Amino acid sequence: MKPVRRLILPALLAAFAFWSWDFFFPTPQKVIQKRLLKLARLASFSSTDGNIKRLADMERLGSLMTEKIHVVLDAPGVRGETFDNREELLQAVLAARSQVKDLQTQFTDIGITVNPGRQSAVAFLTVTAKVGGEPDLVIEPLKFTFQHTNDDWLITGLEPVKTLR
Repeated sequence: MKPVRRLILPALLAAFAFWSWDFFFPTPQKVIQKRLLKLARLASFSSTDGNIKRLADMERLGSLMTEKIHVVLDAPGVRGETFDNREELLQAVLAARSQVKDLQTQFTDIGITVNPGRQSAVAFLTVTAKVGGEPDLVIEPLKFTFQHTNDDWLITGLEPVKTLR
């Protein structure tokens, strides 16, 4: 019985060390996935949200992007709309929010590839959105590009993925 006890403590220490390393030094893929899930939460809103919360969420959305961001939107109602900087994009998002009473977004099927050199990455995912008052879900595949800057991964681009339909 005593030899088993001698093995338990080193096994627990090894497990704690592994968890600590993973927690304090996450891989770029984990950091990017966390940012994408945060983006989905910030993009969601309801009609009960106050103006201060909406503005705060806009500020947080902006903090996930670089100043120069290239976004191509190709969704129902906004075909071929292009934005080339963060402020322009955030103004359009704020205007769109005033037209819709609520929106719930979710990102699924997230696949992330970090490029050699670990300075940029590409993420492919599927966004599922429920627009208030609409009976159908909006489901779109998207491609995000990221740039590593000052210990952070920021979004530099967003575009729809063309699929065969």
